[in-house]
Amino acid sequence: MSAYTETLSIQVSLTSHGDALIHGTVPSFLVTGVYVKHRLFAWHEPSFYGTELEIEKVRDMELVVLPSEHVIPFFGERRLLEHMEWTWENDAATLVALAPILAACLTERKFVPSFDAYRSGKLQWIWDEAQLDAEAVGLLRQHGLLAEADQGAGGESEDDAFFAGLRAAFSAAVFARYYGTEETAADLRRDFPMLFAKDRASAVAGMDAQAWLVAAGWKADTSPFRPLLQLLEPEEGEEDWQLALVLQDKREPSLLVPLRLTRDGSALGSWPTSWSPHVRERSSAWLTHLQASLPAERLAGGDDDVLNCPLTDDAAWQFLTEGSQRLLAAGWQVLLPAWWEAASRKKPRLRAKVRPGAGGDRTSGGGSLFGLDSLVDFDWRIAIGDTDLTEEEFAELVARGERLVRFRGRWVPLDPVLLAQIRKAMASVDRSSGLSFQDIMQLHLLGNGAESRSDGGSADGNGGADGEADNPGRIQLEVELNEHLTKLMAQLTQQTEWPSVPVPADLQAELRSYQRDGFAWLAFLRRFGLGACLADDMGLGKTVQFITYLLHVKELAELSGDGKGSETLPMPSLLICPTSVLGNWQKELKRFAPSLRIMLHYGSRRQSGEAFLAEAKEADLVLTSFATAALDQDTISGLHWSAICLDEAQNIKNAGTKQSVAVRSFPARHRIALTGTPIENRLSELWSIYDFINPGYLGSSRAFNEQFSQAIEKARDEERTQDLQKLVKPFMLRRKKKDPAIQLDLPDKNEMKTYINLTAEQGALYDQTVNQLMEKMQSLEGIERKGAILAALTQLKQLCDHPMLLTKEPIPEPDEDGLLATEPLIGRSAKLERLLAMVRELREEGERCLIFTQYIGMGQMLQQVLGQELQEPVLYLHGGTSKTGRDRMIEQFQSQSLPAAEQPNVFVLSIKAGGVGLNLTAANHVFHFDRWWNPAVENQATDRAYRMGQTRDVQVHKFISLGTLEERIDEMLESKQQLSDNVITSSEGWITELSTDALKDLFTLRRDWMVG
Repeated sequence: MSAYTETLSIQVSLTSHGDALIHGTVPSFLVTGVYVKHRLFAWHEPSFYGTELEIEKVRDMELVVLPSEHVIPFFGERRLLEHMEWTWENDAATLVALAPILAACLTERKFVPSFDAYRSGKLQWIWDEAQLDAEAVGLLRQHGLLAEADQGAGGESEDDAFFAGLRAAFSAAVFARYYGTEETAADLRRDFPMLFAKDRASAVAGMDAQAWLVAAGWKADTSPFRPLLQLLEPEEGEEDWQLALVLQDKREPSLLVPLRLTRDGSALGSWPTSWSPHVRERSSAWLTHLQASLPAERLAGGDDDVLNCPLTDDAAWQFLTEGSQRLLAAGWQVLLPAWWEAASRKKPRLRAKVRPGAGGDRTSGGGSLFGLDSLVDFDWRIAIGDTDLTEEEFAELVARGERLVRFRGRWVPLDPVLLAQIRKAMASVDRSSGLSFQDIMQLHLLGNGAESRSDGGSADGNGGADGEADNPGRIQLEVELNEHLTKLMAQLTQQTEWPSVPVPADLQAELRSYQRDGFAWLAFLRRFGLGACLADDMGLGKTVQFITYLLHVKELAELSGDGKGSETLPMPSLLICPTSVLGNWQKELKRFAPSLRIMLHYGSRRQSGEAFLAEAKEADLVLTSFATAALDQDTISGLHWSAICLDEAQNIKNAGTKQSVAVRSFPARHRIALTGTPIENRLSELWSIYDFINPGYLGSSRAFNEQFSQAIEKARDEERTQDLQKLVKPFMLRRKKKDPAIQLDLPDKNEMKTYINLTAEQGALYDQTVNQLMEKMQSLEGIERKGAILAALTQLKQLCDHPMLLTKEPIPEPDEDGLLATEPLIGRSAKLERLLAMVRELREEGERCLIFTQYIGMGQMLQQVLGQELQEPVLYLHGGTSKTGRDRMIEQFQSQSLPAAEQPNVFVLSIKAGGVGLNLTAANHVFHFDRWWNPAVENQATDRAYRMGQTRDVQVHKFISLGTLEERIDEMLESKQQLSDNVITSSEGWITELSTDALKDLFTLRRDWMVG
């Protein structure tokens, strides 16, 4: 009884590409392609057990297609179902007999490139007969795959369709296993370049299969020498070059034996006797190979030496740049002059050498460098290979019209294409005026035209951001600094090199060390007319650093009046800031620099035209808002300002707005930007700030977007990122509270007051409330008088927070999408506007905060407005919060493990409900939105964050409305005048005991701080 359950007969035909077309029969009838697939390839993992194989239908027959790369491995291994009986018919039987031998050749790498296929322009692989054993050779010959008389690699005697397909299948298997495809075989291209020669017929001229395999490097060469073509330089005093055939000793490569080749293919010369058989055997093939590889004019020498044909300068250049490459591709080894490799590898360099003394600043007497547009004198230097040329020497060599010039005992290659690029680059710079300091700086910062780059600073005045697109052939302009500019570049890029500047005597503050550094940096950049972006973290004192700078500028102007300073005619500076901080600036200027004359340009009473100019010239600083600056652009443009400073400079982040365009248009000797967030969302915001401080430095907006924004924001290009950092660094000073040097210098708890003006609506309601109280004071006495005062006191404090607390308007309901119309709410309260800006800034730094307020309505508004504006959860704890809710809020706020979308980072608290008994050390910022006027109570609230477990410095921000009773009482607390501590800290009852005149003085809105 048979052990087989099924019998399947297989027939195979091979296509010209080597694919196997397979069909099967069982006794007496054909079977389907699916039937064959599932049984024949049941163990074939590469085809996923036959499921990935296609079926083609020819007439009534279904053929399974096995791709060429699988044919030899599959039929060589033949893992088949054992319960079936397999029979192989016709070509299938031949394939089954030969495939194991060919699969072994594949596994053991016994294959070579096919010589016959190569001559026809293809790259194919064939089994290597020389490495096969006698049994395998006999079997291949038996089936007609090796001819009796042919001992070459792969010399087949038959060329019928089956055997042609078998060769194609073997070659496809080699590619698939070792090289991928001819297009992707990178290692082959690197190790055997001759296999990929463009003119393959010329590459094998005069060779048989074995000689070609040796020339291609596939087989080892057994001769004791290797033939080379050598280009010989002219001797001193001669003009012509020479091409010669030489033999290089393999054991001693420095030994070169000249050889003359006759027209009949014989070799003449003197070589070791043992070499003679090899020379006689190969010389004829060398001549044939040369004739196929060189143009006829190179072989026009005499009968006894076909290469005895002198080369002109142009012919030698042609050989160095093109001819030698063709010979290498054709299998020749070429020996070129030693200097050529370095000369061809080193890209010519064009260097602007700054003249000694050029670029000195005004105070040093070394020149007149001031601003990025300053022009610096220089001389050209051109480096070609290892030769350094002056402009005159370069012009002299170019005028000779030669491509290979001997200069100072060296050969200098003068590539016409590169010469044209050098001349074009030189012509792009006006030598009569010099290079701009901006060009010099960008070239220096971006690596000075390093060979790996092609997009550094340009000499067209547009800087790195307007440079040409990447072009490997482009000549880079480099710069060689003189001693002064080398020192200046070090000062611009290294803090340790900043020159120290004495703190002005009129400053009423003690600067911390990093603040002295920041002020000195501003003063240093002013000296050279270079803009600055002071981008310290919130709370590090950007304000006092700029005020110190203003006092320094005033000192310089006063010295200039004595002929001792570097400033010209004294002019006022201009400070532009958000409306919400105008009052804070007024207060801080008065506190730290009372000697400065301040002019407020804001509100309906502001001056214009000649009156504005006259008043401004009497001031040291004009203070205005961004909105006013845009409205009064023509008026403000009438002065050339000593300095322009933007506080919260991110207000001009959108370069196309009217406000941003107006601010950038104002003329100034020096420009400064203050911001804690130089980039909020996009790199274009950084460009806008830099186009203000140093116009044109980062190129046009379009070019900056193409070169930096797209590459960094979309492609995450690390090289572009580093370039931008290098360009930005000299003009931006950014210190963070977490920096070690800063932390060591800061106190554990840093308290600062933020002064804020009332809006026009708040001011009007404030006046109305005070007037109504004063009228009542005329008729009320005793307990009624005290009640009216306390009621008015509460109303005034609420007004300072938000007018809706006084008018009792409800907070608008969210729309159907759950969104609250926050803009009208924010616009009616300068405190709310300022708080939102500060909280946004600290949240961008990943920091968290507590906000204390006395009023439930204000707390609710803060929770809703901040929640929507920040797009994150905001907690609110007040007296009506249950203990369970209170505990849950604390746990959520202190958590470090909640998902980002659920983690609260802003906690609004009633000062009574949240002022004691809580541990909220996750926060390192505390805001007192309104004042309790009891320092002990406020300190207790602050200590929710500033307590054991706190690992960071705590920043405390106390909001004070200027001109109001908030400011008056704060002054009393500070000076401890009129009232003793125990009176002030007990309650607000002492206010009710004041006389009507004292009450009026305390409550009346001071107009000197009003900006409306």
